[in-house]
Amino acid sequence: MALLLWAQTLGLAGTQTLQILVEPPWTPAVLWDQVTLTCRGSGTTGGTTWYKDGQRWLQEGPNHLLVTESGTYECDRCGTGRSPPVTISDARLVLQVPARVLLEGDMVILRCRRWRDKSVTGVRFYDGDKEVGRSPRGTELSLSPLQLNHSGRYSCGGWVDSELSSWAQSAQVTVTVHELFPVPVLEGPPEPTEGSPLNLSCLSTPSHLRPQAPLLHVFYRDGQVVGGPQWSSQWLVPAVGVSHSGNYSCQVHSEAGTVQKSSARLRVTVRRVPLLGVSLLVQPPGGQVALGDRLVLSCVVATGTDRLSFSWHREGSGAPLGTGPHLELRHVGDEDSGRYHCQARDGDNVAESPALNVTVLVPVANATITPGPLSHQVHAGDPVTLRCSVQVGSTPVTFTWLHNGQEVAQGPLLELGTVDVRHSGTYQCMATNQLDGNRVFRAPSPELALEVTLHGHRNTGGVTWGVPWGLQHSRDSG
Repeated sequence: MALLLWAQTLGLAGTQTLQILVEPPWTPAVLWDQVTLTCRGSGTTGGTTWYKDGQRWLQEGPNHLLVTESGTYECDRCGTGRSPPVTISDARLVLQVPARVLLEGDMVILRCRRWRDKSVTGVRFYDGDKEVGRSPRGTELSLSPLQLNHSGRYSCGGWVDSELSSWAQSAQVTVTVHELFPVPVLEGPPEPTEGSPLNLSCLSTPSHLRPQAPLLHVFYRDGQVVGGPQWSSQWLVPAVGVSHSGNYSCQVHSEAGTVQKSSARLRVTVRRVPLLGVSLLVQPPGGQVALGDRLVLSCVVATGTDRLSFSWHREGSGAPLGTGPHLELRHVGDEDSGRYHCQARDGDNVAESPALNVTVLVPVANATITPGPLSHQVHAGDPVTLRCSVQVGSTPVTFTWLHNGQEVAQGPLLELGTVDVRHSGTYQCMATNQLDGNRVFRAPSPELALEVTLHGHRNTGGVTWGVPWGLQHSRDSG
C-alpha cells in the first residue's frame, strides 16, 4: 500500500524524480506518530542528503529516517534535484488528509487531531472560511464519495482541554480531487442506411492516475435505456430500421456508481431503403454444435424498413419453428440437425435467406473393451486381440490404447499377438471425437486387467487371436 501511494504521488509530480514516502500515510504527518520518511526515486546508489526547513541537515545519510523533530523535510541525491517537501507537524491541532491521490468517487475521511491525541471537543471543519461540518463528539469529517467540488483548503477547530478550556484552530491543508474520467463523447453515424449496422462509441478514458479504473456504459435513445450497463464502450445494432431513429446519449459511471457523467445528445436519422439481401448468422460459427449445447440463429436484413417480420423454417418441417429475428435452441438434440433458413417480410414483400446446414455432434460416451469381463488370465504364447467401441458418438471417432497408463497404440483394435508376461497389466482405451477441431470430447473405457501366466490352465474365453504386438495405427478410423 505504501509503495502504491508513493507511485501515485510520483505520477502527479510529472518530471520530479525523487519523492518522500511518508509512513503512516497522512498529510501533514504528525511527530507523535513516529513518522518514517523514505527517499525514493532515481539517482545514484550513494547516500542521501536530507534538508530540514530549507537547510542541509544530514549529508550522505540513509534513505530511511525516523523523524524526531517537526519541520519541512526534503531529500536529494546527486544529479536528481530535491524532492517535493514533506511537513512534519507538532502543532497543537492538526487536520490530516490521506497522503494519496484523490479521485472522484473515493471514500475519504479527514481527521482532526490534538497534540499527542489528547481530547478535543466541539470540532468544526472549514473549507476556507466556510464551515462545512461539525462533529460535537467526534473528530472526523467524511467527504465520501468525493466530488470535484470537494477540492479546497480545509482546516478544523475545536475546544481543547485546559484549566480555562480554550479554542484551537489547525493550519489549512489542501485537498485536491482529480477527475476519475472526463465527460463522455458519443460518436456514431448520424444518418445510417436502413438495414446497415449502427455502431455507437461512448468515449471516456480513465484518468492516467488510475488507468485501470473499471467504467460502465449505458446507452439511451430518447431517454430510454437501449444498451448496458456494460463494460464495453461500444454498442452495436446489427441492422437498423426507421424505428431506431432518435436522440441518443450515453452515460459512464464508476463500478460503484458514485461517479456518473452523461454525454451530449447525438441525433440519428435512419434513411429508408427497400427490403433486400437476407442472410443467416449462426452461433457457434459454422453451424456445428454439440448435443445439448445452445444454438442461436440470426436473420440479418441488408436493406429494408423497420416494419419487418420474420419466420424460421427447417427443411422437412411443417409449421414455422419461430418468429422474430433470432431463433434460439437452448439444448439441441439429434432431431435439430438439418438445413435452416429464415424469411423476412416487409408488408407484401418477402425475402428468403440461403439455407444453412446445422450439424449436431454427439459426444462420445460409454467406451467399452471387448471381450469382457474386466479381468482375464491367459497363457504365455496365446494370441490376444482387444476391441474398443462406443455406445454413442458422431464419427469420426478415434481410439487410443493405454497399457499401465502409457499410450501404446491407436485404432479400434489392439492386437497383442502372442503374449508373454510383459503384456500383463491394465488396459484402457480412450475414445475421442471433435467439434470443429477445437472442442474435444473423450470417453475412457473401464480398465481391463490382463494376467499372462507361464503355467496353469489355458483360459482364452472371450479373448480373440491376433497379430504381433507393437505400436500400431488404426486399421479403421471407427
